[in-house]
Amino acid sequence: MDTKSKQFLYQYINNNSPVGYETDGQKIWLDYLKPHIDDWFTDTYGTAVAVINPKAPYKVVIEAHADEIAWYINYITKEGYMYVVRNGGSDYQIAPSMRAKIHADQGVLPGVFGWPAIHVRKDKEKPKPDIDTVILDGGFSSEKEVKEAGIHVGTIVTFDQDLTEINNKFWVGRALDNRMGGFTIAEVARRIAKKKLPFALYVVNAVQEEVGLKGAKMIAETIKPDLAIITDVTHDTNSPLYNKIHHGDIACGKGPVLSFAPAVQNNVREMLAKVAKKHKIPYQRIAASISTGTDTDAFAYAGAGIPSALISTPLKYMHTTVEMVHQKDVAHLIDWFSHFLLQLKPGHDFRYIKK
Repeated sequence: MDTKSKQFLYQYINNNSPVGYETDGQKIWLDYLKPHIDDWFTDTYGTAVAVINPKAPYKVVIEAHADEIAWYINYITKEGYMYVVRNGGSDYQIAPSMRAKIHADQGVLPGVFGWPAIHVRKDKEKPKPDIDTVILDGGFSSEKEVKEAGIHVGTIVTFDQDLTEINNKFWVGRALDNRMGGFTIAEVARRIAKKKLPFALYVVNAVQEEVGLKGAKMIAETIKPDLAIITDVTHDTNSPLYNKIHHGDIACGKGPVLSFAPAVQNNVREMLAKVAKKHKIPYQRIAASISTGTDTDAFAYAGAGIPSALISTPLKYMHTTVEMVHQKDVAHLIDWFSHFLLQLKPGHDFRYIKK
């Protein structure tokens, strides 16, 4: 990884882009790509699209989602404490003792998610972290003081955790789900930008995946691509407390993960597998059953149906502040996308039965 890529990675991951408030992160992402693309646009809700060779009639999408889980302030006590509700798949159980960023009207303010000391809890198992028990403390002494600081019901709160490295192998931090995917597709675009692609490439960083694939649903209808390859994250099930019978056998460091699911178009998936084999890219397989739970589902079933596939990055500790991905998996994923796009011919018919 060159210096410019690493600087972008840290700036992009460390930025806060909670569901519905992805704009700052999208600006960072677009600014990084603008020297390498022909055009770009955003939609009403903030999905960002970088385009290479936009005049070509055959349209290919590579996509990741930009949003991260967060909290909304929902109630402020007379004493100045704040209670929160989830914005996306946030986890009350990990909130106690976490540092927080309160995105007030006048700027970001520090806060903490407090928790009563073990000394005063007669039942050591109670209370349990939940909507009624997790409190946000911004150091205020009254409701009036909170409001004077520009904090109100609806103010966004994110965890305060920056990207770091472990053992020269892993990146660790919050929001790797799925801004690591946004980093990946940006690197792919940067790598192949100078190639003369025979199709239009739409590099899509979608919003609001964490609340129901909403950004992908909108942008799929806008672009109406002929093909879509999605990247997201999936669980490293070799971590403790995972059930491989239920969730498959996936491990960080063994390569990206190719999904089997109804939304994954079989011919597209097999083409990806052939590319990986040809270029000796290690990969794993996962069966996603009814749905993938990713933006793949939104693209696959948009309009008359878009041939779609999903390649995921194995990730430890999803939806925590210490999400972990192996650096080799990210490098292999960038290679896989790049080789696939460079061998793709426009007009490919992915139908199972042809006249």
